[in-house]
Amino acid sequence: MIRRTIEQLGRIHANIKQIEHIYMVLISVVVGLLGGLCAVGFRKFIHLGQMVAWQSPEFTMDYVRGLPVWWKILAPAAGGLVTGLIIYWFAREAKGHGVPEVMEAVALRGGRIRPRVVLAKMVASGTCIASGGSVGREGPIVQIGSSLGSAIGQWLGIGERRLRTLVGCGAAAGIAATFNAPVAGALFAVEIILGDFGVSQFSPIVISSVTATVVSRYFLGNFPAFEVPEYSLVNPSELFAYAVLGVLAGLVALAFVRTLYGLEDLFDLIRLKAPLKTMLGGAMIGVIALRYPEIFGVGYETITEALRGELVWQLLLVLVAAKILAVSITIGSGGSGGIFAPSLFVGAMVGGAVGTVVHTIWPQATAGPGAYALVGMGGVVAAGTHAPITAVLIIFEMTDDYMIILPLLITCTIATLLATQLQSASIYTLKLLRRGVDIHEGQTVNILRHLKAHDVMQEDFVTVAPDEPLMSVISRFVENPGGSVFVADEKRRLLGVITVDEIRPIMADITSMQPLLIASDMMYRRGFPVIGPDDRLDEVMRRFGTYSSEAPVIQEGRIVGAIWPHDVIDRYNAELFKRDMASSMSLSVANGRVAQAIPGLDGMSMAEIAVPASFVGRSVAALDIRKKFNVTILLIKRKSGMREEVVNQVPDASYVFREGDVMLVMGADACLGRLEHAG
Repeated sequence: MIRRTIEQLGRIHANIKQIEHIYMVLISVVVGLLGGLCAVGFRKFIHLGQMVAWQSPEFTMDYVRGLPVWWKILAPAAGGLVTGLIIYWFAREAKGHGVPEVMEAVALRGGRIRPRVVLAKMVASGTCIASGGSVGREGPIVQIGSSLGSAIGQWLGIGERRLRTLVGCGAAAGIAATFNAPVAGALFAVEIILGDFGVSQFSPIVISSVTATVVSRYFLGNFPAFEVPEYSLVNPSELFAYAVLGVLAGLVALAFVRTLYGLEDLFDLIRLKAPLKTMLGGAMIGVIALRYPEIFGVGYETITEALRGELVWQLLLVLVAAKILAVSITIGSGGSGGIFAPSLFVGAMVGGAVGTVVHTIWPQATAGPGAYALVGMGGVVAAGTHAPITAVLIIFEMTDDYMIILPLLITCTIATLLATQLQSASIYTLKLLRRGVDIHEGQTVNILRHLKAHDVMQEDFVTVAPDEPLMSVISRFVENPGGSVFVADEKRRLLGVITVDEIRPIMADITSMQPLLIASDMMYRRGFPVIGPDDRLDEVMRRFGTYSSEAPVIQEGRIVGAIWPHDVIDRYNAELFKRDMASSMSLSVANGRVAQAIPGLDGMSMAEIAVPASFVGRSVAALDIRKKFNVTILLIKRKSGMREEVVNQVPDASYVFREGDVMLVMGADACLGRLEHAG
């Protein structure tokens, strides 16, 4: 009976799946419902965590100021430790603000996200925020919703194109439920996550966003995210002040981005276990909060005070710097949480400070400081995310007042233009670019970054002495077909390069030219790339942009090899193939060796092989696996008990094997067998 019911449901699902539009609408409703419930649950979890960490049902600034010093430091430190342990043991993707990981999954993995990220991100970010971590809840709920949409799509066996749409549905549901802003949620998904405004993508996302908003309003009520008084444009000349605010918002957003990733690099230099780093970051947040408790948590209470014009401009400016520093410490140390709410916080403080000064100088011709705080929120968000449409709509939906649109458009547009001119990457895409991922191109631009020139260098290059006669040079080209011959002295020091383009015109009159020319007369002394054996291969590829022949590799002034452009291109294609194959198999770890034949490559397979005991503690370079076993490592995973994770998708030569590592390897079946049984 049960089996028959399951089979019947399977047939119904298969039939509905054929009607693409209706099918996607139905699934988007489900994603919206679950995404809205997750958003509500996430807020409830944060509230519960705050009660545990601070022993009070209401987490207010007045209450925090009255707490002992040790409590203000211990609570965020303990929360940081718990957050770090959750990330370390369950899902590394839960680290940071989450949105870049979703964007990467959409661009490179067809929208596939591990289902475990839903729970790991909710608990890690909820703990971090509840204990005082200076981050927001919007980024986590975007990742939670996106992971949920991806998990549903994978479970239903949906193709990549529709799976990406479901990821966008989950992101839209999260933003819509968090801000009570369905339009902004949909625009966030298509403008930031997908970058595609196509109707086929947009319709399910809107439905999911609206559904999540209905769920949020049912449980939390129909209230805006902030208590915003009514504002209006008092005088048209006030638009100049909003233009100045746009410039300042763009500069502050840029400073925010630089500080965030600068401190992330700084924490990477600290040699501590990841959970201890997160605990250290939490303790540092507590120290800052001894003087400025406003930096604790999401900061909505302080934003509301700025919108009401209740803060003096001196404090507003100090809080800009304090919040940027606190957020950068929280994220940089390995914490989990979003940067969207902090951007709103920083924008409110910048706008409030500008508004206070402007209103003091021209009280009759300008709105109060709160109006500028509101517009400043949109300006910093627009400049930081490079998404002005989303920023404008979020602020508009929070105020429900059309009168603020004109100042908002001016500030957001100027802030975004300035930010994009000074830095092409947004706060989200910069994180991906630092990994070598360019989502706008849909591929990794620095896929060769971990390789060196000596990895593709050939040692069978051709040299001639500078006094070699013409016929001898020509014979070298005939014997060794190629585009260049290197002119070198007796110590193999490079003097110049002769290309085939220089030889062709001479061939027309070789009889008369033969007694007149020697190698040094025909060579180029400059205008060709000179490469070192340790130069990164992505840089080498760029140098070949204007040079189509082989280039010399020089070490300590001597020629040690040559690099052909087609060898670099072939290696690029191979690395791209490796990464694509790694991405497609990175969601599970098999028990034992499971080989899978590679279509189109006879005798070649992929297999997951547990690292032999003799490899533990030794690096990839020291073992020289590629040369000894004639296999290619696609990625390395680590499995410990019930826990599994990708630790290095495309490992470099310096990676040191650890106990529990599992390699995804490509090679001939016989070679894979030898590697598996290596002693």
